[in-house]
Formats: sequence, structure tokens, C-alpha cells
Amino acid sequence: MQMSFRHFSRAGRPLTLAALSLAIIGTLAAPQRAHASAFQLHEDSAAAMGRAYAGSATAGGDVSVVANNPAAMSDLKGTYFQADVTAINFGTTFSGSAHDALGRPISGGNGGDAGTTMPVPAFFFATQLGDKFHVGAAFTVPFGFQTEYNNNWMGRYNAIKSKFQSLDGTLSLSYDVTDNFALGVSGIAQKTSAELTSAVNYNAVGLGLVQQAVAGGALPPAAGAALAQQVGAIVPPGSDGIARIKGDDWAYGWQVGMRWKITENDKFALNYRSKIAHTLEGTANFTVPANVQALLSNPTVAALLAGAGGVPFTHTDGTAPFTTPAVATASYWHQEEKFGLGADVAWTKWDVFKSLNVYYSNPAQPTTTEPFNWRNSWYVSIGGEYYLNDKFTLRGGLALDTTPTITATRDPRVPDGTRQLVSFGVGYKASEHFVINASYAHIFVNSARMNATSSTGDVITGESDDYGNLLSVSAQYKF
Repeated sequence: MQMSFRHFSRAGRPLTLAALSLAIIGTLAAPQRAHASAFQLHEDSAAAMGRAYAGSATAGGDVSVVANNPAAMSDLKGTYFQADVTAINFGTTFSGSAHDALGRPISGGNGGDAGTTMPVPAFFFATQLGDKFHVGAAFTVPFGFQTEYNNNWMGRYNAIKSKFQSLDGTLSLSYDVTDNFALGVSGIAQKTSAELTSAVNYNAVGLGLVQQAVAGGALPPAAGAALAQQVGAIVPPGSDGIARIKGDDWAYGWQVGMRWKITENDKFALNYRSKIAHTLEGTANFTVPANVQALLSNPTVAALLAGAGGVPFTHTDGTAPFTTPAVATASYWHQEEKFGLGADVAWTKWDVFKSLNVYYSNPAQPTTTEPFNWRNSWYVSIGGEYYLNDKFTLRGGLALDTTPTITATRDPRVPDGTRQLVSFGVGYKASEHFVINASYAHIFVNSARMNATSSTGDVITGESDDYGNLLSVSAQYKF
């Protein structure tokens, strides 16, 4: 054992960086994938959800336009307050297999149902200033997601828990250029936060270090094989730890919109929301089994790590630039006495997420880059309303929401596929001042195939079957 460790010193810093690449780089970089998966949320309006968000900026009477198209505040005559809450029930179940870098099967089950049920709130205020100006404020959650698998499942080296959300505070202003045409602008303050965990395969880290030593000429193949057996005995498969990442950041963006009343019965609106660039700052913490601690505390190994500027598997700070994407939306609405029909088309510029660069405060930790090459996505919906009488409104809609993810880079953190949404809802006008809405939607999700490799070479292959249920209620008061 001692002779073998002395051979390590010949490799010096390159071998230590290789070990850190397998350990710290992987456990920090791989979980960060959750920061840019398909976690965009539309759920900020119960009324619009009943139509699958068709006519989201043009149907009228919905204060959520403060956050979705400020120009459409032109349709709100007076002062309004609106509160919405949507319960999102998401389920995902994996089926497949997993093996480590040597082809050995990884123990554990399928992780159970990794989905969750979570509330998404939204609040809106709008008021009229004179004949031509409107101002408004909103609190919304435009991006959010959470998955959590069993701790000992077969894909634990890729993901255990992933929780991500962006909270937006929006201030909006609109101006009626003419009786039929309005412009609007918004300023957006966004806080993005994440909590991510995964298991660390210390057996693979140790064997990878030996492999790097042999490849770098620090160990002859025979000595490397003997040392690999010794490492395997000290740190056998299943010698796992947990890496936990937490981070957040504030950043700012904007949006501009227009609303055009084409005829007495037809309206059209456009809105562009800017990308928002973040630099997420946070910490990484590791749990290390006693056998791994003993290996790291070996005087020869400790000296080698110290010479490289740091010790792996210890608390460290890190930063990861990430940008929430720009979104362009077109909305149309046709109004008749007893019904209304509308459509929305939204384009999300997910191709801004080409790669993830992670920077570390640990001096032994080199900057890492992971390619993702996501695609832009589309959301297309049609829907309508039927007015039973002056009090009750019935709604229904259909939508298609394409995924930006691709099989080559998809992983279990956000096992996303293209979605189809079916929704219906009801509105009740209790008085001239008070309106309540309720809607339900079911989301069908295409199977999400994946062939994901962890930083330590562990491969999980299979597919996830997903579904979603949405239940939303709102109350609106006109002063």
C-alpha cells in the first residue's frame, strides 16, 4: 500500500485535479443541470388556465396581464386586486437500469414516484391613472420545479433531490396611444434559488484516480491493478456520500407589450419578455463515510492533496452563471355575445442554455464546462368561453407545449417531455365588484427517454413516465 502511494507523487497536481474532477466537479456541476431544465410555469391565472391560456392577454377582465402583457392593462377600467393559487401535482416514475463505469450493476430500486404537489401563488394589482395611463404590480413564479427520488435508488449518482424556483416582482405601466392601440412596459426583479442533492460514488472516485495514475505513467499497469484491488477493498461499491448544493441570486429584466383592438369583436396582442442573467452563488457540503475519511487522511495522500491546493469533499463556495430565457407571446381573442374564442402562441428562447460553466473558490478546483445545446420551445393553445348567463362562465381549452430537452443531455432531475394539456374551468360573478374562478387541467407527457452518465461514469438508461394535474382558484375584487 505504501509503495503504491509513493508512486502517486510522481503525477503530483495532474492526478489530484483528476480526482477532484471526478469528485467535486461532478457533484457540483451535475446537479446544476436542474437550473436550466424545462421548468417554465404558465400557472398564474385561474381564468386563463380554464382556456389553456388561450387569449391570455386579450380575453379581458384578467389582472394577470400586469405580468403577462402590460399593454393589456388598457382593458381594465378602474382599480383591481386579484389573487390566484394553483396546486401543481406532478408525477414521474423511472423504468430502466443502471451500471457503473466498470459495467457493474448499481443496486437500488426505481426511485419511487419522484414527483410532488406544490402550490404556486400569484398576486396582482392594477389601477387607472387618468384616461390614458394604467399602472400595476405583480408577484408571480414563472419558473419552478421539484423532484425527489429515494436516497438509495439506482440513479442516485445522477440525482436525488432537485428544487428550483424563480420569484418575480413586476411593476408595469401602459399608455393608450389611441382608443384602439396601447403600449406597455414592465420592470422585473427576479430571485432564483436552488437546492440540489446527489450521491457521491467514492468507489468510482478511487478507482478513477488509479486509472488516471496508470494512464499518466505514474503507475505501471501491474501496480495499478494491485492498487485498484486495495482501493476496492477499502472503499467497496456502495461507499456513498451525499453532496448538497444550495444557492441563489437576484437579477433584473424587462418586458414590452402592445395591445391592438382590431375591430369591436377582435383583439390582438404581442409581448416580449427579456432574458434575465443570474450568477448563482452558494455552497456545497459533502458527507464522507469513515472509510473514505481514513483514505483521505493517509499522510501520503494528504500531502499530495495539500500540494495541489486543497482537499476534496470539504465545504466550498461556488458560482454558476445561468440565464432564464426570453419569451415572445402572441395572443388573439374574438368576442361574441354568448361566447369568446382565442389562441396563444409563445416562443421560449431556451437555446441561450448552450453550456454550464461552474467556478469554484477551492484553489484546486478547475473551472468546468458541460454542454447542453437546448432547443427553443413552443407553446400553442386554443380555447374559449361560453356565457351561461350574467353570472356563470364556462371555459375549455387545448394546448401543446414542446420540450427544449434532448435525449443526449436529458437526466433524471427534470425528466421532461413534450406535453399536451386539456383544461376546463368556470367563473362566477358574485357581484359587480367580486369575481371568482376555478379551473382544472390534466397534462399528458410524452415518455422521456434518457441515457445519462454521471461525473463518475455511472450510466442510467431508460425512460420516465410523467403526468401532471393542475387545480387553480382565484378571487378578483374591483374597487
